[in-house]
Amino acid sequence: MVHPNDLSSDEIRRRAATQQRGRDISPGAPVMSATVQGAPAGDAPAAPPGMQLYKIGIGHYFSRALALAAKLGIADLLGNGPRHYDDLARATEMHGASLNRVMRLLASVGIFEERDRGHFGLTPVGELLRTGVPGSMRSAVLLFAGVGIQDAWKELEYCVKTGEPWFRRDSRQADAFSAIAQNAEQARIFDEAMATFTSMTVAAITAAYDFSPFRMLVDVGGGNGSLLMGILQANPHLRGTVFDLPHAAAKAQARIAEAGLRARCEVVSGDFFKAVPAGADAYIAKHVIHDWDDERAAVILRNIRRAMLPRGTLLIAEGVYPVRIDQSDAGRGAAANDVNMLVNTGGRQRSEAEFRSLCAAAGFTLTRIIPTFASLSVIEGVADGG
Repeated sequence: MVHPNDLSSDEIRRRAATQQRGRDISPGAPVMSATVQGAPAGDAPAAPPGMQLYKIGIGHYFSRALALAAKLGIADLLGNGPRHYDDLARATEMHGASLNRVMRLLASVGIFEERDRGHFGLTPVGELLRTGVPGSMRSAVLLFAGVGIQDAWKELEYCVKTGEPWFRRDSRQADAFSAIAQNAEQARIFDEAMATFTSMTVAAITAAYDFSPFRMLVDVGGGNGSLLMGILQANPHLRGTVFDLPHAAAKAQARIAEAGLRARCEVVSGDFFKAVPAGADAYIAKHVIHDWDDERAAVILRNIRRAMLPRGTLLIAEGVYPVRIDQSDAGRGAAANDVNMLVNTGGRQRSEAEFRSLCAAAGFTLTRIIPTFASLSVIEGVADGG
């Protein structure tokens, strides 16, 4: 199997662009398009307002069914061609007639295709539910539509009432990522889902931003190293450091060795609320700052400011909340991701003005925001003084 990070930049760009067309995926909140949810396509008249509300209200029917299909590996079972639902039921130890009903539900939104005599096949969308195929979204579905996040959203009222994520009901000191690290299966799904989005965004970042002025880049909260590996492969002059918690750093170490990048890339473990590796002229944080409230986000950025060389550069890679939300995929994705951050991490999506204020509080001047062809921008800041 070819890993996305072993592909050329052009191939990564092609696959990322293919997945990007027709939808704007935010790592915090994959959103079904209007047509997937049953809205009319083309020139068909819009549904009456009441029916539109109803269709939104039953969205969880489809997400829960999709998560079950991902968990059972249905798409993998269909990888060699259509199969009868009874055959699928035997392979997954499910009740045949009931599985057929779920398959038909998912066929109604384009995940599977119902064939003759109880057989089902994959659609191009369903193909990405398979394990290990280029652009696979299976882990992302298991994460965002799975039991963990579904259960967390049951506490939406608590989150809106208090402004706190669901897990702070039991402990004011709790954080989402420590809990994930303690569950090996959940940590695996989380890491794979984040790597899925990174493989789609690394080409976008390297295409949009010029890394040639830098000599050393630290990826803060770099996970398994996918982003930094992609940047280093596109910029042979550059050296880098992946920095993350010990469990993530261990995975990055192995990945970097497999990619043959040990001579140019080191891995350091630690806690970015305490300190980050010092001495680089550029630091990047992808989908890190939005996980935290302003107070905690400022701590991370101040630690980066203290660690970097004079007049160093800060790069924050994540979505920028639009001035006004509309019904576009971009608007829906930003709003959905923002509320998911409220529920699951305590963080938030930020507007340009909010990024500017946050950077200033940490000792940076926001210099520019560079859009990419993916659903994120590169927010650049320069250290004040020095």
